[in-house]
Amino acid sequence: MTEGSGVRGSVALRNSWSRQRPVSAPTMPWPLLLLLLLLLLAMGRAQTTRPCFPGCQCEVETFGLFDSFSLTRVDCSGLGPHIVPVPIPLDTAHLDLSSNRLEMVNESVLAGPGYTTLAGLDLSHNLLTSISPTAFSRLRYLESLDLSHNGLTALPAESFTSSPLSDVNLSHNWLQEVSVSAFTTHSQGRALHVDLSHNLIHRLVPHPRSAGLPMPTIQSLNLSWNRLHAVPDLRDLPLRYLSLDGNPLAVLGPGAFAGLAGLTHLSLASLQGLPELAPYGFRELPGLQVLDLSGNPKLNWAGAEVFSGLGSLQELDLSDTNLVPLPEVLLLRLPALQSISVSQDVRCRRVVREGVYPRRPGSSPKVALHCVDTRESAAKGPNIL
Repeated sequence: MTEGSGVRGSVALRNSWSRQRPVSAPTMPWPLLLLLLLLLLAMGRAQTTRPCFPGCQCEVETFGLFDSFSLTRVDCSGLGPHIVPVPIPLDTAHLDLSSNRLEMVNESVLAGPGYTTLAGLDLSHNLLTSISPTAFSRLRYLESLDLSHNGLTALPAESFTSSPLSDVNLSHNWLQEVSVSAFTTHSQGRALHVDLSHNLIHRLVPHPRSAGLPMPTIQSLNLSWNRLHAVPDLRDLPLRYLSLDGNPLAVLGPGAFAGLAGLTHLSLASLQGLPELAPYGFRELPGLQVLDLSGNPKLNWAGAEVFSGLGSLQELDLSDTNLVPLPEVLLLRLPALQSISVSQDVRCRRVVREGVYPRRPGSSPKVALHCVDTRESAAKGPNIL
């Protein structure tokens, strides 16, 4: 036998052996695989504690495969007014100073290492009656600020201009008159959510339209349970969500929502007094998708023209109102309407009955509401409201 023939014989033998015993890829038992996945997830984010200022709690969240990035949440709530100014770690992302009976907050209270990178600050449930215009001037990365449940009576004009805020909670204070310009922030176009509910606000000063003053980027505004007798002038704000629940609004007529064409959600629930819906009161809201009129048993309206212009409306809440039964023509004025809540337990959905086919020239399909009582397991038959 030659050397070449010997090599060819060995190769043939190995090929024959491979065909007789195929090699399969190694498999991992699924319990072990699941455990490995859980370990990888745990490595992505872990929580530990670290030494902290006496009385406070510091919780560290680490991110990354090798804990290469960490953020600290510092909780100094309920300790008393002596706690400020409190030193915090350099990587602090959120500081809770709530329920400390604080009566004053100024720039010196919120200064020092760790404050410059602060993204969240909770000052709720204190005794604050005023804040310094420069109190937050050094918080250049502050995104969330909670000042709720205090005794604030006024808001300085330039309180938030140095911070890129996206959420401000001022609910449950004693504010009576607030300027829209007070919410001008260093946001660079970021959407701002403002909660002014449960105050004593009777007037919202509109933003001046003079050159050089940037428009506040308020996208969500909660003005519920205040003392507004008319819809405030909010024109040109990029509002998408607006709540006026519980206010003593008198008449909602043409021009009430001027300049708010981008609004998609409007809540007018539980209005005080005898609110009246005038014809064409919502015609400035072509993009409105959700309208809540619930909890208004004394609400008066002047026919289907009230809802003129709401071509994009999809959801309408009429629970606990006297606006039902509704005329069938209302459904024709609201071509995009999909559902109506007529009580807390009954919801109606839009259905179209095609009728005779082929359809006669000039005829249109019949529109009806199919109502379902959520307390019952079986749906009721279609009803025309």
